[in-house]
Amino acid sequence: QVQLVESGGGLVQAGGSLTLSCTLSVLLSYNVAWFRQAPGKQREFVSRISRDAVTNYADSVKGRFTISRNMWNKIVYLQMSNLNPEDTAVYYCAADRGFAWLDAKDYGYWGQGTQVTVSS
Repeated sequence: QVQLVESGGGLVQAGGSLTLSCTLSVLLSYNVAWFRQAPGKQREFVSRISRDAVTNYADSVKGRFTISRNMWNKIVYLQMSNLNPEDTAVYYCAADRGFAWLDAKDYGYWGQGTQVTVSS
């Protein structure tokens, strides 16, 4: 059983930056991903960091978002810069030990989400 708690969401102006944190009860041997869900839309993949520190990003955030982790404190970060209104969503942290990683169904553990709102 893994518990995840997201923090760091808020309101930011377009072009601004925000860093989300996901604190896990266990991080060792888990792949961790960030997903987001805007109103009326499906939950979509944003980024992930594998247990071996391999990182992947959705095309829509590549070059603007950076995922990283602190193994000692069991925290995964999502640094977001050059934000635009299309980034507005609830951002979720997810974890799993499986090999698949792109779909929400690939993750068995989820946080409660944190709201990010980007104003124009």
